[in-house]
Amino acid sequence: MSTDSPPLAGGNTEPARAGEAGMLAGLWTELKSTGSKEARDRLIVHFSPLVKYVAGRVSVGLPSYVEQADLISYGMFGLIDAIEKFEPERERRFEAYAVTRIKGAIIDELRAMDWVPRSVRSKAKSIETAYAKLEGQHLRAPTDAEVATELGVSEDDLQTMFTQISFVGLVALDEILSVDRGESTTLGDTLADQGQGPTAAYEVVEMRQLLASAVDRLGEREKTVLGLYYYEGLTLAEIGDVLGVTESRICQIHTKAVLQLRARLRKQET
Repeated sequence: MSTDSPPLAGGNTEPARAGEAGMLAGLWTELKSTGSKEARDRLIVHFSPLVKYVAGRVSVGLPSYVEQADLISYGMFGLIDAIEKFEPERERRFEAYAVTRIKGAIIDELRAMDWVPRSVRSKAKSIETAYAKLEGQHLRAPTDAEVATELGVSEDDLQTMFTQISFVGLVALDEILSVDRGESTTLGDTLADQGQGPTAAYEVVEMRQLLASAVDRLGEREKTVLGLYYYEGLTLAEIGDVLGVTESRICQIHTKAVLQLRARLRKQET
């Protein structure tokens, strides 16, 4: 089964990979030392498959009128920005750095388009508020029945709401973390960076601890879905095959998990 991992260009042999690494190192050196447009363009072409990969993942669950070609176009701006800002001397992997920037560029453009209906935003907020309230009362994760009762709807209606806001949840996990002074950080930004200072390093550790604690309190299904999607790179359909349920059900579980995490982390910030 494919794990839908970020594409990496290059051959399959060790000499080919070594040659490619040398070529890329040369392009990075040329770009950063001389600002060469040719080196920049070659790097854009080389890493462009990353844009299609990210656009494909973000497009899952989006309304039908959102064209993947448009997402790719938005993502290219993120790739260009990543190439211009990347610092090779920090010895971090460019692909991991670029994926965060590409996804951020796509999400920023979607947000600017106001692509999420107000009714969907309202439902997401009401469920998030219900999770925070009930968890505070019971000191545990509330059941679907308890959340449905709090909202005054049936459990079936609650699952329908999860489905309706699933495309919000799919892009929201990278928006739920924040640091002091109102600055925001993404899940990708909590990855280790050897070039950061002690203050930034402390914030990364703190964010990881907060997120790990919040995830640890999720149900087993929710933790499994998040792990397979964000860390193993499986698609929602592939996760459904693994767990023996439909893709739409995985969408619901993912959305439920994201809303729970949002409620917990925002509560810790207050």
